[in-house]
Formats: sequence, structure tokens, C-alpha cells
Amino acid sequence: MTVHLVGAGPGDPGLLTLRGAEVLAAAEVVVHDRLASSALLDLAPSSAERVSVGKAPRGPSTPQDEINRLLVEHGRAGRRVVRLKGGDPFVFARGGEEAQALAEAGVSFEVVPGISSAIAAPAYAGIPVTMRNVATSFTVVTGHGDPWADTETDWGAVAGLAVSGGTVVVLMGVATRSDIADRLAAGGLDPATPVAAVRWGTRPEQRTVRTTLAGLGRAEVASPSVIVIGSVAGLDLAWFEARPLFGRTVVVTRAREQASTLVERLRDLGADTVELPTIEVVGPADGGRALARAAAGVAGADWVAFTSVNAVERFMALLPDTRALGPAKVAAVGPGTAAALARWHVRADLVPPRAVAEALVEAFPPGAGRVLVPQAAGARAVLAEGLTARGWVVDVVEAYRTVPATPSPDALAHAMAADAITFTSASTVRGYLDAAGEAAMPEVVVSIGPVTSAAARAAGVPVSVEADPHTVDGVVAAVVGALGDPTGA
Repeated sequence: MTVHLVGAGPGDPGLLTLRGAEVLAAAEVVVHDRLASSALLDLAPSSAERVSVGKAPRGPSTPQDEINRLLVEHGRAGRRVVRLKGGDPFVFARGGEEAQALAEAGVSFEVVPGISSAIAAPAYAGIPVTMRNVATSFTVVTGHGDPWADTETDWGAVAGLAVSGGTVVVLMGVATRSDIADRLAAGGLDPATPVAAVRWGTRPEQRTVRTTLAGLGRAEVASPSVIVIGSVAGLDLAWFEARPLFGRTVVVTRAREQASTLVERLRDLGADTVELPTIEVVGPADGGRALARAAAGVAGADWVAFTSVNAVERFMALLPDTRALGPAKVAAVGPGTAAALARWHVRADLVPPRAVAEALVEAFPPGAGRVLVPQAAGARAVLAEGLTARGWVVDVVEAYRTVPATPSPDALAHAMAADAITFTSASTVRGYLDAAGEAAMPEVVVSIGPVTSAAARAAGVPVSVEADPHTVDGVVAAVVGALGDPTGA
């Protein structure tokens, strides 16, 4: 088997390469650093052994020799091993030493390059390390340890490269920044040269400090920061820090299998998200037998009425194809449910103007036929009772159940400190209160619609804003309205 030395990138999990994701998905052992995002470890199979060897500044660290030994041991045992390292394995990450140890032990290895913070952090701060007519080259140096010995960095030569139109990128140089500035100035670099220090580059907590070479030693710069020195550091092509939810933290309480779309859209707008599933969606209590019978006989119904995305997914998965619906018409409680039907190539015949069961009852034509309603166990009886009153025979079938989930203590602590929390169903409200309690509620509470809002208020939770429309897009817009800067400043 091969040991894969994989670069995890600088922090944003979206910057992992496709090849990195591929080998992680097949890993049996993951030997990993202190990664910026635990989401990367989730890409490995749940059965994979995860071994943390991260080095903490002024804290416990795993010696490099021990890391090398682990890689050789697992590689010789024939396991599929991923050595997951921040940034790029061969850019100040000691990946070369690990590759050398594997080679000397006769263990095959593959290097999967990663995006280095030397390039990514400036890019996320709106600083191109090269730019026509501004900078024709860039040099990456380390400021770690003792760079002043004769055998280490030649800062005079580095200054010469900067004077001739190059950009200098310093990694791990916060503690030595004053000495670095002095050496570069002594080498002929103008003290007025622009400098930018990007802390936590590519992450939601990214912050950029701008100064000059002369002011670098006095600037309030904290680790970990990438320091960019040169004319390009005077450019401010801001995009990442300019997003409307940048620097804000939002809690998403949806079940994990449903949360991805909301999480992605919030992150695209700059938010740091806390995924805190307070419910899990599970199968019906009877194992799905009643739902399967209903699906098999669906062509005998006049209508099928769906009140949630979960009901759509559970029911439609039982049909061989959409022709099995026969003459039955399809109703959706709102645009989100209608969109879920569209993914199954079914166009809803009826979608009410408001995404609540009461509006669906009002929009339904009077009749004397049969309506099949697949829904959650314990769902409100509004739809069934309302349609019955309008002359329909209603067959309600349990499509799924929601059960409480147990968030981790760390996730709960993160959620309590968030700026906003989103609730997309009454069950998510109950689940959060059961797990965290009302006192742990973030200041801004965003509800997807009136039913969820009513459940929150009944539980003593004030709703700050209700989504309109009652969809994921509506929730995102409501969060931006409550937290975002409408000017984009």
C-alpha cells in the first residue's frame, strides 16, 4: 500500500484538492495535524483510524521522529495511510523529511500537493503576490526559529529581490518581525514599503493588518499570520472580508443530511457556521411497510399532498419512476417542497401562496376523491382535518420520524457564543432547547416560517425575524437582513 502525503490547504476546507479528497475517502489510517477544519477528517470513512500528531505552539507536540515511525509502521503493515498536513507538504511542513523516512524504509509514497498559505492568505486578503507592472516575482521565507545565523536566510539577498520588484512572503515570522524588518531595511529596502499581515487566512476569523516596513515591528500582529512585504501589499482588492456575513457566526440546527445547502449558502456569504443538528430523521416506526403499500397503490389516489422535503424524499424513493403516480395530481406545501419534487422530475400541480398547511387547505379544490398525505409521525393534523372538511377522503401515512440528536459539548459551547441561530422546523426548536436550554439562545433567532415561529414563541423563545419566503433562501436572506451590512462595507 502507499502512504499519501496530502496537503490540506490553509484552512478553508473548500481548498482541499480533488486528489486529496479521493485518497481521504479510501483511507484506513489518517495521521493528521491540528487542522483548521474538522470537516476534512469527515471525508475519511468512519471506520478509519484517526491519529492526531499536531504540534501546538508552546504546547504538547509529537516529535517528528515519532511521526516518521508511525507512517513507516502503518505503511509496512499494508494499510492505506493518509498523512494530512496543513498547507502544502513540501512548503515548511517537513513533508520532505517524512518522504525521506518512507523512502529509506522502502515504503511507497505519493505526494498530493496542497495550496500553501503563502499564496492563499494574501489572495483571500485581496493581495496578488505578483501583478503586471507591480511585482514580477515572489519569495517565500520562514521567520521561525533563529533565522539570523549565517547558515540561514540571507536577508540581504531577499531585500535585493524585493528592491528589484519582487514580493516577500514571510511564514511563521510574527515573533521575529521587528528583526526581519531591520534586516530588510539594512539590505536596501525602502522603510516605506507596504506590508500586510494576514491572520488566520482563508478562515472566517481572518483579519488583515496593514502597515509599512518601518512600522512592522510596532504593528499589532498576532500568530498565525502570513506577512506580505512589497508594493502589492498596498493593494486592497478585498472580496473575502467584504462579504455581508463575514465575521459572523450562525448556528444551523437542521438534521445533518439536510443542513448542507443552508450551511454552504451562509458560508458563501462569509459566515462561520456551527452545524448543530438537534434532530435526526429516521424511518417510520413500522419499518416503512405502510409507506411502501401507499406508494405501490398511489395511482389509485386523486392527489398526493406533501408537506415537507423529507416526505418527498422518503416517498418518491419507493416509486420505480414517476409514471407510477398515474393520474394522481401532486400538491406541495411550499416552494422548498416543490423544488424537492422537481428533483424527482415531478412538477407540483398545486403550491399555495404561503408555505403552511392552512394555506394548502385553502388552495385545495373541494372534492369527493382520495388524498394521500405522507408526513412525519406526530405532524399537525391541520391538513388532514381541513381536507376532510372540504369533502376529501384523506389517507395519512407515516413517512418518517424525527428523534432528538445529542450535540457534542464543544458544538454547544460554540453555538452559545454565536451571533444567530436558525430554526427550520418546530422539532429543531424543541431539540435545541432540550440540548442547550433557553438561556443558551443566541441573540438573533431566525425562523423559517409561522409554524416554526409559533413553536418557538410557545416555548418562550422570541423570534427576531421570520423568513419570507419560507425556504432556505428565505432563511439566508433573513440572516443577512438581521446581521449583515447592507452596504457591503
